[in-house]
Amino acid sequence: MKKILTLVAGLLLAIPSVLNASEPDDILGKYVSELHGTSYKVEVFRNADGSYKGRLFWVKDSVDPDTGEKYLDTKNPVKSLRTVPCDRIVIFDGLRYNAGKDQWDGTKIYDPKRGIRAAVVIRRVDGGLSVRGSLLGISETVRWKRL
Repeated sequence: MKKILTLVAGLLLAIPSVLNASEPDDILGKYVSELHGTSYKVEVFRNADGSYKGRLFWVKDSVDPDTGEKYLDTKNPVKSLRTVPCDRIVIFDGLRYNAGKDQWDGTKIYDPKRGIRAAVVIRRVDGGLSVRGSLLGISETVRWKRL
């Protein structure tokens, strides 16, 4: 009887975690957020190999008022990418779903404002995403709201 009660209790405790578990494609879609005073929108796509890519598709105040031209990714450490308009920057590629941890990870996220790449972990929270970048033990978390 004690074994049966333990089994039932274990199953009941496991149900919420199973119901809240993410599916790999739950990350797909469009999101809005803000970082360092700049609002932006990101779209997450699935690559042919099953990994995921995130690309900016809108950035508030993306046009230089003096020239009328879009701002470019001038801080990118990859020189060939410094001519990419700010609303077309790929901020991560190769992201993978980690079912054991119920998160997406395994790549780096790019911060175009600072020109740096940091390890990224993304989790589902409240209908959106929690995006955490970490570099040299320093982390920053941003919430992305689904559009």
